[in-house]
Amino acid sequence: MKITVDIPDKDMKDIMRFSGEKKKGPAIAKFVATELMLRRRRELSEEVLSGKFRVEFPRWEEMRKQERMQNPWKA
Repeated sequence: MKITVDIPDKDMKDIMRFSGEKKKGPAIAKFVATELMLRRRRELSEEVLSGKFRVEFPRWEEMRKQERMQNPWKA
């Protein structure tokens, strides 16, 4: 999707510097994608820390023991 935005020159230089891109369009796209990824991670982290999101691994200790016994490098 194409949009038109007004970005101050100083901010645009920083966006290009932080994104590592040479052209403005790809720099903005990369910067926005990175920011979205960071915000999604933060949101998920907050859900995990608050207890809203939880993952259970009921047999992880048993599975870990089996992995250790099947270790081909174990002498």
